[in-house]
Amino acid sequence: MRQYFGTDGVRGVANRDLTPELALKLAQAFILTLPEQSAQPKPPLVLIGKDTRRSGDMLEAAMVAGFTSVGCQVELLGVVPTPAVAWLVRDGEAVGGVMISASHNPAPDNGLKFFNGLGEKLSDEREHAIEALLEDTDAIDAARPVGAALGSLAQTTPLTLKPYIDALAVTAPVSLKGVRVLLDTAHGATSHLAPFLFQHLGLNVTLIHNLPDGLNINEGCGSTHLEPLKAALKNGDFDLGIAFDGDGDRCLAVTPNGAEIDGDKILYFCSRFLPDLKGQKQVVATVMSNLGFEKALEKQGKELLRTQVGDRYVLEAMKAKELLLGGEQSGHVIFLQHQITGDGLLTALQLLCAWKLSGLSWEALLEDVPSYPQLLKNVVVSPEAHRSWQDNPVLKAAIATCEAEMGQEGRILVRASGTEPKIRVMAEGRSLEQVEAVVQQLVAVVEREMV
Repeated sequence: MRQYFGTDGVRGVANRDLTPELALKLAQAFILTLPEQSAQPKPPLVLIGKDTRRSGDMLEAAMVAGFTSVGCQVELLGVVPTPAVAWLVRDGEAVGGVMISASHNPAPDNGLKFFNGLGEKLSDEREHAIEALLEDTDAIDAARPVGAALGSLAQTTPLTLKPYIDALAVTAPVSLKGVRVLLDTAHGATSHLAPFLFQHLGLNVTLIHNLPDGLNINEGCGSTHLEPLKAALKNGDFDLGIAFDGDGDRCLAVTPNGAEIDGDKILYFCSRFLPDLKGQKQVVATVMSNLGFEKALEKQGKELLRTQVGDRYVLEAMKAKELLLGGEQSGHVIFLQHQITGDGLLTALQLLCAWKLSGLSWEALLEDVPSYPQLLKNVVVSPEAHRSWQDNPVLKAAIATCEAEMGQEGRILVRASGTEPKIRVMAEGRSLEQVEAVVQQLVAVVEREMV
C-alpha cells in the first residue's frame, strides 16, 4: 500500500497529515519525475487551483515554494472546480496541474490532486516514483537552481476561465432555455461558476449553499447530503435539483418528486438519449455500479464494462476501448468527447439535455433503470490481513458459496480499501433480505479470519 497516494491523490487532515512541508516536497518530486524533463526547451509551467477550504491558501503557498524551488513557473487559478484545472492544462502549455481539494470530505481535510500534461490523473507508476523521491533528499538538493534559474509565480485573470466555460456551453445538443434548476454548490468550488454557466445558457437558476466561508464546504450539503436539496425542491417549481461536491468534479440530481439520480442513472440516460452516445454499444463503470443499471443497459443492447474503483481506471478503460462514456455511481462521469476527467458542470448539463431530448418525465425515465438493493459494510482488519486478504482460503470459499446462492440475480464484491486498513464487503440482488444475509455472513468470516 502506498504511503501517501490513495485512490484520488494525497489526502488527509490539513496541517496534521497533509502538512505544508509534505506539499512542498510533493511539488518538487512532481517536477523531478516529469517524463524527459531534461528535454524541456523552457521552464516547465504548472497550474494550481483550489476549492474554498481555509487550508487551501496555506497549501497553495507551500506548493508554489516547492515548484519554484526546482525551476518551475506557476500560475494560480484561484478557486476553480477540479475539472477546470484538468481542462486548462490540456488546452495550454502546462506540464501538469494540481488541484488543492479533499473533494466531498469535511473542511478540516484537504488534498492534492495531480494532473499530467494531458490533463489526466497520474499513473500508478508516476505516483510510486514521486513517493520514492520524497525520501531522496540528495536528488532534490541536486536539482535546486539559483539566481535566474529559479521559478516564478503569476496570478491569472478571470478571463483565464472563459475558454473552459465556452467549451462547456457548446456541448449542449439542445436548448435548455427556460429550464428551472435548483443548484446546491456545497459552499464549494462551483459556487460562482455554476450559476454563471447555467444562466449564460438561459436556464432559470436558484441557488442554495453557495456562500463559502472557508469552513462550511460540504457541511450538511452538496452531493453527499441530498436531504436539504430535497426539502428545498418542495418550496419551489423546479424541473430538477442538482448537487455538486466540494471540488465540482461530480454531481448527483434529485427530481421534483424527491427521487435520487445517481451516477449509474446519469450514465444510463446519457447513453440512451444523447446523439453522440446512442450508437456506442459499451459503457464503462466501476465494480460498485448497480446490477439494475447493468441489466437496464442490456435491454438497450449495450454492455457494461467494469473497472476497479477510481475514475482514472474508468478513463484508462475508455481510452483502451475507444469509448466516449464512463463513470462512477458516486457521480463522477466522463464524457471523453468533451473532457478528460469527471466534470460536475458538464455532467449536469448533459443530464438535462438527455432529459429534454427524451421528451419523458423523470418518473417515466426512472422506471427503466431500477436499483437493486445494495449493502456495503466495512471491516477494520490488521495491516497484514489488509495486504494478503485475497490469499485467505476460508474467505475465498465463503464468497464462492454465496455467489452460487445468488446466481445471476445477485452480485458480491469484496475488496480492500486503497487508503485505510479495511475490507469492504458489498452485495446486491433483487431481495434485500438475501443481500443482508450474505453481507452478514461474509463480514463474520472477515472478522473471524482477519481482525
